[in-house]
Amino acid sequence: MEIDYGLFGPTEIILLLMVGACVAVFLVLPFWFICKKAGFSPWLSLVVLLPFGLVILPFIMAFRTWKTPSAQQVEQGSETDRE
Repeated sequence: MEIDYGLFGPTEIILLLMVGACVAVFLVLPFWFICKKAGFSPWLSLVVLLPFGLVILPFIMAFRTWKTPSAQQVEQGSETDRE
């Protein structure tokens, strides 16, 4: 007696989970570094896993102020590096 698994058997389900995990990593990883460099919590990058997350996150980043150092702070930092 053979078991009817329907459309997806155990092999296909494991393959789909592996491909889904790879896609999730390749989506989240770039936004993780962008959020960290922009001064946001890197965990915000997990928004891309939500439906329409790839549309929502760029809007969040575009319209919020970034916590990056000002030009004056950068100049002061480069002066201390020279000493």
